[in-house]
Amino acid sequence: MEIKSSFFGEQSIDPSTIINFPNGIPGFEDQTRFKLFHQEGDSPLIFWLQSLDDESLVFSVAQPSIFNINYSFVLNDAEEATLGIDDTADILLLIILHKDADQPSAIKSLKTHALSLLGATSDQPAIKGVIRSPLVINSAKRIGLQKVLAQIEQNITLTEVA
Repeated sequence: MEIKSSFFGEQSIDPSTIINFPNGIPGFEDQTRFKLFHQEGDSPLIFWLQSLDDESLVFSVAQPSIFNINYSFVLNDAEEATLGIDDTADILLLIILHKDADQPSAIKSLKTHALSLLGATSDQPAIKGVIRSPLVINSAKRIGLQKVLAQIEQNITLTEVA
């Protein structure tokens, strides 16, 4: 199958690798078919979720574990039915990433001042993840959804590395 992407150009993909989001992704409900691309190499850090219906729509995504983020939540009956998970090993969690390039100037100024106090500089926009709404994908059946977590409790565990 041939697809067009404003990010990747023309690509030939195997139709069996298409991930279906039956309800779309919040804000993009009409986009239901995606292809997951990754960096070349053995351990890619960043992936790209390319819409097959809109060549200009691509999400940068990553596994939350690379940021030491672990999730504990329960899927409701409708979400379980949508995903059809038979084995929890088939669950793939991803977070959508975004650049924080359009910060208000007051926040940029505060950030620059804080970094200068630490003797550091940052000309690059910060990369952030949407941690309240992970993508949950059944990798065996290629079906996904975005789980919106209304209320979260955050725990931080510090581990000394020898």
